[in-house]
Amino acid sequence: MSYSLDYRQRVFEKKEKEKLTFEQTSKRFGVGIATLFRWQKRIKPCKGRNKPATKIDMERLEEDVKKQKDAYLFERAERFEVSVSGIYYALKRLGISYKKNTVSPQSGRKGTYAVPEKNKAVPKRKKNDCVHR
Repeated sequence: MSYSLDYRQRVFEKKEKEKLTFEQTSKRFGVGIATLFRWQKRIKPCKGRNKPATKIDMERLEEDVKKQKDAYLFERAERFEVSVSGIYYALKRLGISYKKNTVSPQSGRKGTYAVPEKNKAVPKRKKNDCVHR
């Protein structure tokens, strides 16, 4: 849970008004010192992470899904030489979901991956967006 912007501003107003140290402010408001230092650098709370895929080529993954719809995650992970969870999250970013078939194929697989008609473009990062490293 993050603290509201209003609360963060009030903490620093009190700190300045009463000339409190970071340690005194931390004890008074029950907030960690490291948190206060982080707020001092950037008082506005981050809404989420904006971290692009680094290892998996998304276009190649989309082509792979179109060619081999019934492949398991671990099979894709072996082909791309990444972890299964990495493939899972990459598919999630692409908006590709696992669709259950009403009739199971004879091979025993119970579903297939479906590529959406129109993938949403990944929004470009704005100048003031948070970047975690």
